[in-house]
Amino acid sequence: MNFDSYNTGNCYDEYFETAGGPRSGVAGLVNAIGGLGEQELRRRQQVAERALLHTGITFQVYSDRSGLERIFPLDLIPRVVLPAEWAWIERGLKQRIFALNLFLEDLYGERRILKDGLIPTHVIESAKCYRAVCSGIRPTNGIWCHITGTDLVRHSNGQLYVLEDNMRCPSGVSYLLENRRIMKRSFPRIFERFPVIPVDDYPSRLLDLLHYVSPTATHHEPTAVVLSPGIYNSAYFEHSFLAQQMGVELVEGRDLVVADGFVLMRTTRGLRRVDVIYRRIDDDFLDPQAFRSDSMIGVPGLMEVFKNGRVSLVNAPGTGIADDKVIYAYVPQIIKYYMDEDPIIPNVPTFLCWDEKDRKHVLENLDKLVVKAANEAGGYGMLIGPHSTAAEQAQFADLIRANPRNYIAQPTLSLSTVPTLIDDRFEPRHVDLRPYILYGRGIHVHPGGLTRVALRKGSLVVNSSQGGGSKDTWILSEIPPNLPISPNGVLAEAQS
Repeated sequence: MNFDSYNTGNCYDEYFETAGGPRSGVAGLVNAIGGLGEQELRRRQQVAERALLHTGITFQVYSDRSGLERIFPLDLIPRVVLPAEWAWIERGLKQRIFALNLFLEDLYGERRILKDGLIPTHVIESAKCYRAVCSGIRPTNGIWCHITGTDLVRHSNGQLYVLEDNMRCPSGVSYLLENRRIMKRSFPRIFERFPVIPVDDYPSRLLDLLHYVSPTATHHEPTAVVLSPGIYNSAYFEHSFLAQQMGVELVEGRDLVVADGFVLMRTTRGLRRVDVIYRRIDDDFLDPQAFRSDSMIGVPGLMEVFKNGRVSLVNAPGTGIADDKVIYAYVPQIIKYYMDEDPIIPNVPTFLCWDEKDRKHVLENLDKLVVKAANEAGGYGMLIGPHSTAAEQAQFADLIRANPRNYIAQPTLSLSTVPTLIDDRFEPRHVDLRPYILYGRGIHVHPGGLTRVALRKGSLVVNSSQGGGSKDTWILSEIPPNLPISPNGVLAEAQS
């Protein structure tokens, strides 16, 4: 099985130049994969899929009434990122996260950025994820956004852009870690020959972060927990996986209680103080006394303990305002305002529908643009203009006119492609990349990322709930040589 018939089309392909030759740094991998043969590659794909199922690497789609869990498909052809580009990505993401943290600290503090008129006050206060209750709070060490999953996409011109910032409860890192484990079992010889940077220290780095942000008044070994909504949450596998990997307790709201000004955890030996909560519950449901009063999965009184500096919440409540898609449009100005620097990684050009001029342009060009609701996720609340019908465009026009603050629009990016195993051949499929950034003692961009792939031909929607899958992401520490192939045209890998 080889790449002879592989056609990149008009998109930027991460493996091949438009003319057909492999890009620098991936030629050896092309040779290695192409030398395996169709039957052997298909066998390894099937083994990988069984491993995903047996390990319980699944997710749920809320709109699926069957309630069945599904595996998150893993395609065995990895995405490769070369050292120079990764160094650039690292610099850009560190700059972005540092600036956004300064923005959050200012927004819930002095509000200088609003007073100086850089962002209109009405844009902030009308945002679904703005939390006025957080005003005046300063989290431990001044860190609001401890864990971020920033989505990057590459356009047909080869330029990488930030598509969105995920700063509330970003998910997917467990798939990154398990994908790598399965890939190393599937291709042990290739991993021996390729300088792929390891990713398996993520849980230990995350645990170190949790301990670092423990309240300063704590005089004992910090107790950290992972707070989950429960087994019916779509990302429950990840919650339990990360708790197990870090060696901390996985709890639900009913396992915690506020007493004497502290958060306590129910255990078989009585109540135990909790210092740090890695919460995987949205703000709305976190504390029924501060947010939604009908929440049955939160911890009553939790926000008061947080305000008093007696527990740390990771990420801090209120961070969602920084990944509101309207605020996203202001991030280049935010970087300039707080750091006096131009952004390293650019935004996708964005039209704000609350602005009359922008709105007029959007309404006149719905067939060409991607329209997004400000706080939707998972590929929902979105119109992809070139792939939409006249009726869908008319529906979105009405939505925009009714609530212009809630919508943005962007040019339709082609998204780069990576070869993907489809039946008995390799075909290009569109991908994005979500690196994970930890902000504790410093800002650490984990050397990998979740590459999500749109498995449906021609689709630009990579979300798992919309038929997407994933690929392992190989960050290389150096440019690898071409791998040798045995006389019969098969890499020794195939014999392992």
